[in-house]
Amino acid sequence: MASRFSLLAPRYWPTAFGLALLRVLEPLPYRLLIALGSALGTVVRWLPLSFVRIARRNLELCLPELDGAARERLLRAHFRSLGISVFETAIAWWSSDARIHRLTRVEGLEHLRHALQAGHGAILLSAHFTTLEIGARALAAVHPISIMYRPTKNALLGRFLAHNRARLTRGAIPRDDIRTLVATLGANEAVWYAPDQSFRKKGAQMVPFFGIPAATNTATSRLAKMTGAAVLPYFPERLPGARGYRMHILEPLREFPSGDRVADATRLNALIETHIRKVPEQYLWIHRRFKGLGPDYPRYYAPVGDG
Repeated sequence: MASRFSLLAPRYWPTAFGLALLRVLEPLPYRLLIALGSALGTVVRWLPLSFVRIARRNLELCLPELDGAARERLLRAHFRSLGISVFETAIAWWSSDARIHRLTRVEGLEHLRHALQAGHGAILLSAHFTTLEIGARALAAVHPISIMYRPTKNALLGRFLAHNRARLTRGAIPRDDIRTLVATLGANEAVWYAPDQSFRKKGAQMVPFFGIPAATNTATSRLAKMTGAAVLPYFPERLPGARGYRMHILEPLREFPSGDRVADATRLNALIETHIRKVPEQYLWIHRRFKGLGPDYPRYYAPVGDG
């Protein structure tokens, strides 16, 4: 971990400025923050950035039934959603629980409480939507949770996120810290978990996502089998017209795990796909989801590269 002194290096100044700016803007009225975020995303959409091309390519791959004009409209809506997510993050990090309660409604909380009565913990299976941060905060405001997260390469941002997430939740668990995750579930706690991004480490399998084989983390089945934890899909939804958010906790998955990790992962991908189709602009399309496990896999993001 970087020392406090090293975090004063000039390369971290833009990060520090951005965090400070978000902290200053957070108290603004919610409707104004939504407008600012939408304007920010509109500007970013027209910049010559690689992730604009990545998002466009993902939409081509996943939604071929849309014509080019419809996908471009969706691309613009997606970047407005990304811009809004920046200011949602400020709300998630610094707003009071009272403000969070006014803006969000969590449906299906009874499913989580009932699942925890079995005493084996609960995995709240989510995905990387632009509403990720506000979705986790809304849940933490109504029920104690821990979250799994992917550490960032930016040391200053990483230190800030670790501190903030630990402050707002029962605990923040790095993605590869399976021992702590198992112990948390063993203590009959709820853990927010989003395994939907491209995964090419041990245990990865090629599993269909929008009909395309994609490198997928199959660990959810193993975790459920090891701990006996219930797996409950959890999906956030930003409502139109600056009306806040509706969060959906679905019933625990039945007959899960099945004993077939690929079949289980296929089922989970289908659940995520169903919610994406409900709010397609709110999914994180800028992620290079379709990266293969071998050299023969198509290079979908060329000339950007599939790294």
